[in-house]
Amino acid sequence: MKRSIILGIISAFFFAFTFIMNRKMNLEGGSFLWSASLRYLFTLPMLWVLMLFGDRRGRVHAHIRRHPLEWLLWSTVGFGLFYLPLSMASAFGPSWLVAASWQITIVAGVLLTPLFGQKLPVSGLIMGCVILVGVALVQVDQISRISAGDVFLCLLTVLVAAFAYPLGNRKMMQLCKGELTALERTYGMTLCSVPFWLVTGAAAAVTAGSPSKGQIVQTLLVAFLSGVVATVLFFRATDGARDDPRHLAVTEATESFEVVFTLAGGVLFLGDAPPKVSGIAGLILIFAGMAANSFLAGKTRKK
Repeated sequence: MKRSIILGIISAFFFAFTFIMNRKMNLEGGSFLWSASLRYLFTLPMLWVLMLFGDRRGRVHAHIRRHPLEWLLWSTVGFGLFYLPLSMASAFGPSWLVAASWQITIVAGVLLTPLFGQKLPVSGLIMGCVILVGVALVQVDQISRISAGDVFLCLLTVLVAAFAYPLGNRKMMQLCKGELTALERTYGMTLCSVPFWLVTGAAAAVTAGSPSKGQIVQTLLVAFLSGVVATVLFFRATDGARDDPRHLAVTEATESFEVVFTLAGGVLFLGDAPPKVSGIAGLILIFAGMAANSFLAGKTRKK
């Protein structure tokens, strides 16, 4: 479990670039539609290069041919319905607010457990609710700075993403049954989500025109740091925990570290206002829930 947690924390560091760069592009007038679609369209050739060694692409393509509809559906859910709403959320608040709201995915992951024939980890759900209270405090902290409408839209879009990401990830783990590595699964899901991103890119072209040079460069960075490095690390971490719902819940909860990394980056580089007292209390609750979740999971595994 320790290895999965370490990989999860490292992936959280690289995922933090998503929130920071998306917010930066939004402040510079870039369309969130371009931010979302270009990330995955840029990620695909990067992954293609990494798949040159051995017969990795052949294995993935063969698996997709055996299950085309499942790959298309769950890749669209896990990547498309995850990242498009998350990119949209950057238009409604500072980067760390989106990152903090994103921790709802920890509770979402726990609630999805029964869908996969596993018992609902009650202690994980309780700790997830503690984290959810922390998210609520962070949201309340922002109402005095941005409109209640923007806070609501931020929360709504993140809520969609928070359920889509673990659902798509777990469905693909279930489909692959350990036959593909984390890198191969990331490549396959990126490839199968391309139709969704082409439609999104077309909508961006119609509504916002061409992306700026700055947005292209920044999206390239997000594609590499988050789309390749962070995603592969996170998938590798969850692969190691796929047969243990408690272990998997704790591994997914390492995403809470994104809040710290994003908060530091947003305040230092984007001029985001730091959280007030209630916001800090919310962040403390988020990490307390994460720590307690890890402790209880370790105790359960020892038994």
